[in-house]
Amino acid sequence: MHKQVYFNWSSGKDSALALHYLLQDKNISVGHLLTTINETQQRVSMHGVRRSLLEVQLKAIELPYSIVAIPEQCINTTYETIMQQAVAPLISEGFEYAAFGDIFLEDLKLYREQQLAQVGLKGWFPLWQRDSRSIVDEFIDLGFKAITVSVNAQHLDASFVGRVLDHDFIKDLPAGVDPAGENGEFHTFCFEAPYFKAPVDFTKGEKVYRTYQHGTESFGYWFCDLLNA
Repeated sequence: MHKQVYFNWSSGKDSALALHYLLQDKNISVGHLLTTINETQQRVSMHGVRRSLLEVQLKAIELPYSIVAIPEQCINTTYETIMQQAVAPLISEGFEYAAFGDIFLEDLKLYREQQLAQVGLKGWFPLWQRDSRSIVDEFIDLGFKAITVSVNAQHLDASFVGRVLDHDFIKDLPAGVDPAGENGEFHTFCFEAPYFKAPVDFTKGEKVYRTYQHGTESFGYWFCDLLNA
């Protein structure tokens, strides 16, 4: 019997490769994609990708999808309530598993599994504990294409944002930066994949530096805006 899975789509490379594995698995039926966006900005959380471009990407995958708006200043309990409401229709349709593109962040995986268990779902992690470099190399070699849309200024300078993810990009990463950006060093937008009906057309907009406050700490990020072609 096929496992009914919905996938938590981030718009980036890890999601794209994880979904590829799920689509190749004959025991799995991926029936829905779910993405969260910032309610105020109308952009993908952390990635900064515009909703309009996200929708072009989702339509290229040709699977049913939903976009969930999360308030900009959102405490965990509010987020959890919103997500429970968002997945309730999927549970009623018979979905049993929620899949993610996480690689090795144990705390995040545990949090996801705890939240899913509260509504009777199980987690599925196709990339879990795979080597970061091998994941990125495979992504590139299989013909996926992605561009960096945000980078953490603590780890990478502005020259790394707005670059296509290729083998040269990986070689240029400073020591200590995860090749897959799994520690939040960089985020990407996947614009071509073997299962897209067509590549996503876009043009590069301006680079913007933004700071975010978390408690007493502030973090700086470079963003490259992507515009619908």
